[in-house]
Amino acid sequence: MKHYKSLIELHRENGFTPPEHPLISLYHCNNTCSLGDREFTTDFYMVGFKKLKSGIIKYGRTKYDHESGYMLFVKPRQVIEMKDLHFEENGFLIFFHEDFLNGHTLHNEIKDYHYFDYETNEALHLSPKEEQIVWGIYNALQTEYENNQDEFSRELMLTNIGTMLKYAQRFYKRQFINRTDLSGKTVSRFNDVLTKYFKQDQLQLKGLPSVNMMADQLNISPRYLSDLLKQETGKTAIELIHIFLISEAKNLLRSADQSVAEIAYYLGFENMSYFSRLFKQEVGVSPVQFKKQQLN
Repeated sequence: MKHYKSLIELHRENGFTPPEHPLISLYHCNNTCSLGDREFTTDFYMVGFKKLKSGIIKYGRTKYDHESGYMLFVKPRQVIEMKDLHFEENGFLIFFHEDFLNGHTLHNEIKDYHYFDYETNEALHLSPKEEQIVWGIYNALQTEYENNQDEFSRELMLTNIGTMLKYAQRFYKRQFINRTDLSGKTVSRFNDVLTKYFKQDQLQLKGLPSVNMMADQLNISPRYLSDLLKQETGKTAIELIHIFLISEAKNLLRSADQSVAEIAYYLGFENMSYFSRLFKQEVGVSPVQFKKQQLN
């Protein structure tokens, strides 16, 4: 598998004009835009924009759906394939090396943008007004990128990138809200998977359900699942898993003859102290105290 360590190498091998800076590059896609003919990885973040007519973009577990999706966000060392791309309109690709962020607030902020961990079929959809905003930021970035660079250039370019990423965060929030039907179905499916996991005694066989396991069952990336559930319910995926388990624990503590340790094991907890700590965090009292209260 090809790995690009430098932007110069990436540009040269894909027929792009040489980059203006060793750690950041912009490429304006004039209806066509492809990178290699096989899977590859890079040391760069990538932000891609525009709707496809045809071609292949693939990373993570899924292939890009060209009927939807306008912006894609790829992090360093993510396996990706881009081939024979044809856009409905012009688009762009922005590459910036992770070292370009060193010493800047964006170095830490970018870790909070979970959409870099989303799958391709979870791309960001933009309204016409949002498209104008994104193009405005890109044009400002391009002006600075193509200018005679000086001691202010890096800060100004990173400011524009940071602004674009903040807007993407806002637009994803809007996308979650607007897709309430999809969100509602996801919450229902999430609960159905948990219930089935419990009824089939998978807790004893496989242990506590994880966010990754739930995401696999729902064919959604873990980050996207948590963000979607957070928008819909106010709780992340792991919080909803904990709520489900503690609800089952409370039911068993009220009605079962087993000890607290036996109930914890039945629910998939190998560590009794972890179960007690989580229960007290959710309920306000320890499971032992809760059981005593029910007896009284």
